[in-house]
Amino acid sequence: MNKYNNVQTLLAQASVQPEQHHGFVNTPIYRGSTVAFPTCESMREGRQRYVYGRWNNPTTEALSQALRQLEGAEGTVICPSGLSACTTAILAVVGAGDHLLVADNVYAPIRTFCESEGRRLGIEVSFYDPTIGSGIIDFLRPNTKAIYTESPGSLTLEIQDIPAIAKIAHAHDILVIADNTWGTPLYFPSIDLGVDLSIMAATKYIVGHSDAVIGTVSASKRAWDRLKRYHFNMGLFASPDDVALALRGLRTLDVRLERHFKNATIVAKWLDNHPDVESVYYPALESHPQHHLWKRDFKGASGLLSFVLKPSTQAAADALLDNLSLFSIGYSWGGYESLAMIANPSLVRSETAWEVEGHLVRLHIGLESPHDLIEDLELGFSKYNSLKS
Repeated sequence: MNKYNNVQTLLAQASVQPEQHHGFVNTPIYRGSTVAFPTCESMREGRQRYVYGRWNNPTTEALSQALRQLEGAEGTVICPSGLSACTTAILAVVGAGDHLLVADNVYAPIRTFCESEGRRLGIEVSFYDPTIGSGIIDFLRPNTKAIYTESPGSLTLEIQDIPAIAKIAHAHDILVIADNTWGTPLYFPSIDLGVDLSIMAATKYIVGHSDAVIGTVSASKRAWDRLKRYHFNMGLFASPDDVALALRGLRTLDVRLERHFKNATIVAKWLDNHPDVESVYYPALESHPQHHLWKRDFKGASGLLSFVLKPSTQAAADALLDNLSLFSIGYSWGGYESLAMIANPSLVRSETAWEVEGHLVRLHIGLESPHDLIEDLELGFSKYNSLKS
């Protein structure tokens, strides 16, 4: 019997090799650049498993191999940040004169990258409505090389029909890239569903404790050689200390995501019935516009959600967040703690209109008691109500 038949076992056991580390179950942190060779001949022939610190070391190899198995990928590379992973995936397969299609609800720094450095490098970029599914065929050009997806999308959490997009893309020899940070391969098996380059800002759920910055890209057989070559030639490298923190976080990914899912569902349902809330964006809710796609393709939901307040003043929206004590105001998400921020999707869209009047609040629901979080939100709404008109 394969000991990795169950994902829980894989997360706990993948890349655990105590026999190679004097009996220690955790792979040690290997800090180092130079690797010594016993002879000139062994150096010339590259006989050793490790030849230079940037190219590989036992710490990085343990994480990349564990993630390769979790993703069901041909291979996985480690990048110094989530954004670096995103740009690495793009530039590994798209170059000057090529066309890249990008979902309109994408993570804002990717839009900025595409419209600045991407265009400077000669890449043609266009954006599409993330809800079009198989309608993506109308946006293809003869030089389209890749489609960049993010499901659910940043801020407004639209779910894309990835299998439909992948079917059309592959029929036209086009690669599919997906930012899978929200679902992780635990809840969204992106490569199994047709994605060629699966990205995670591992800073978030893989690390899980808000104490490291790191990114990963896993590739299907179709894209692996190009990804491996680009990653190597660009000299990309993540600190072994951060890699070790990601490897530590990976071991508890299943139990943490289960709690995030449970807590977020409770809070999302409470918000969905709140008199001051216009709408809630959380794919696990039946009221979500693409709930059917989430139910079909996902095995769970994480802790990130958004909601729109009924029209009010900026001061009222600020007061709601400023008066929370269990939610910190800050960027990122995916750690054990709950976070809140106000965002304006209209500033980061070009193909789809955002015409909602109320303020959008994004929450990351952490590992605290959901009932304590709701009580905290109630106090915030109390202050909000005193200033909303």
